[in-house]
Order: sequence, then structure tokens, then C-alpha cells
Amino acid sequence: MAVQAAENDGIVLKTVEDDHLNDSLGNPGLISPDKEDLSRLLTVPFSGRIRGGMRPGKKIIVMGIVDLEPDSFDVSLTCGRDSDKEEPPLDVALKLTARFTDRQFLRSARVSGKWTVEEASTVYFPFIPDQPFRIEIHCEHQRFRIFVDGHQLFDFYHKVKSLPSIDTVRIQGDLQITKLG
Repeated sequence: MAVQAAENDGIVLKTVEDDHLNDSLGNPGLISPDKEDLSRLLTVPFSGRIRGGMRPGKKIIVMGIVDLEPDSFDVSLTCGRDSDKEEPPLDVALKLTARFTDRQFLRSARVSGKWTVEEASTVYFPFIPDQPFRIEIHCEHQRFRIFVDGHQLFDFYHKVKSLPSIDTVRIQGDLQITKLG
């Protein structure tokens, strides 16, 4: 399998292609893909490393298009790369879930294997099927501040206190990712 990687504003994007591993010393393992390659790198489900972890002042931007007939999608900031086995379960500093059936934009966290109560209150549901969106997650000292399409929707106070350990962004569900930053 050949592994391709690209850095996009501090998030390392990886994808695994064909069944051939390129061990060339000339390949630094970090490539700047063209648009065609980038679309392959941003496939859902997606997992990418946040270089240096989170810290106050850092922000994560997810731009995408909601599927035509969506049920839900999730954007999560987690601790621990390559922990797909989840033995023990990895900590989730922030899980944002857009649920279309009841038009809820939920947020929660998992610390030491236990999920927090989902927070659900929002002024409005910002996502529309088959339409683009932009989610910004601003990290502050005490909280994450979440914006969608430039409008501040809510704050989520840190449950995972070690911000640098928050090193992975995971995206899954009924959406296409167009850009990460």
C-alpha cells in the first residue's frame, strides 16, 4: 500500500492507495497534492492529525457539502492517533453531531471511556441538504467556540484538559469534505 500525505494548515491528511509500499528514500512522506489527489485525501470517513495538538488561539476549519438525503454527520476532535481499536476507548475532546431527523446540532465528549451528557440547544439548525457549509472550531483557554457559516452557535467547555493531547480530527457521515484548515 502506498501512503500519501499532505499538510493543509497544520492538519496532516493521509490516504492509503494501491497495494505497493514506496520505501524510496527520496519520498519524504509529505507531498503537496494537486486538486485531483486532494479530493481522494478528503474522503469520508476521514481521520487526520492535528500537528502539535490543540492550543488556545488555534482553530480547525471544516468546509464541505451536505449529502442530498442526509441522516447525520460527525466532526470529532480526539486524543490518540492510530487508536481505531479503541482499547481502551480514546478520549474525545469534542464530538459535533448534525442530526437531520430532528434538526439537532449536538455536542458531547468522552473522557476515560465515559460520554458526557449531550448538549443540544442551538438558536437554529444551520445545515441544509445538498448545500455547502463551513464549521470553525476556535480553541480558547476554557472552551471551544463553534461557528457555522460565520455565525457563532455555541461554546463547549473543555472536558479534556490537556489541549496538546487533542491531536486528531475525525469526520464521518453524510457529507463531502471540500477543504480542511
